[in-house]
Amino acid sequence: MADHLVRQFKQNIDELTLLPSDGGCFEIKVNDEMIYSKLSTGQFPENLTIEQEIRDRL
Repeated sequence: MADHLVRQFKQNIDELTLLPSDGGCFEIKVNDEMIYSKLSTGQFPENLTIEQEIRDRL
């Protein structure tokens, strides 16, 4: 996922931080706004879903 996001948004990304965790936690934030939480949905997101969420905020 990180590789996909860097390829899609390399012109727009100032920083990308990966934080390892346990227990199925997978969250994505853009400018401190939570755009996806696996803990909330119970599912791992599709790359295109996250890509669109980010595009909506650019």
